[in-house]
Amino acid sequence: MSDLLLIHGLTYDHRAWTPLRKHLDPGRRVLAVDLPGHGSSPRRDAYPLTDLIAAVHEQVTAAGLIEPVVVGHSAGAIIAGAYAARYPAAAVVNIDQMLLPGPFFAVVRTAEPQLRGPRWREFWERMLAGMGIESLPDDARKLVETATDPRQDLLLGYWDEILRETDEQIRENRLRELRAIASKGIPYHWVNASEPPTAYLRWLRSVLPQAEVTVVPGGHFPHIADPAAVAAML
Repeated sequence: MSDLLLIHGLTYDHRAWTPLRKHLDPGRRVLAVDLPGHGSSPRRDAYPLTDLIAAVHEQVTAAGLIEPVVVGHSAGAIIAGAYAARYPAAAVVNIDQMLLPGPFFAVVRTAEPQLRGPRWREFWERMLAGMGIESLPDDARKLVETATDPRQDLLLGYWDEILRETDEQIRENRLRELRAIASKGIPYHWVNASEPPTAYLRWLRSVLPQAEVTVVPGGHFPHIADPAAVAAML
């Protein structure tokens, strides 16, 4: 059974995987990292994607994982794909993260002055309001609300690609990563909270014909809302 590498989403840390880990085979090697600037990982002046995946690989090497299944939630799924494109991986599991630029990018760019000012947290709170947190079971909701440390430097740093690059450039970044994954024959599995748009799924399978999709309801946090279902898929 392949090792597991778990990569949390923006502002969260390794604690977000606690419910999932309870449903995994106890003999399986699992590494839930803290991304740079999160949890116990030190803050940095900047958070470019190349540095993030290098930092993750340092933790993978230190833990002795070999060709893990790389699981990423939200922004962590972008890092998971970039990691598998560069380093050995048995599979990639994307939990609730669209790869193509969409309306959210325009919202972030429009809000850049606010994100750089004292009212940045108001924007983050609006984002949280659309993630379905209120519909989670009590224990899951409590975890989502506490295993997180929103900070201005994290939002600006991890959204730097959105703020600095065009949609076309970002699209090409994701395509380059997916093509590298395809060239290495790495399976790709997308766990989504609802049925994906047909056009988007067609685009994904144009690059990764064997990409699989599993629908696990739970808003933006299916791995916390229904950890048993996600663990069974893994």
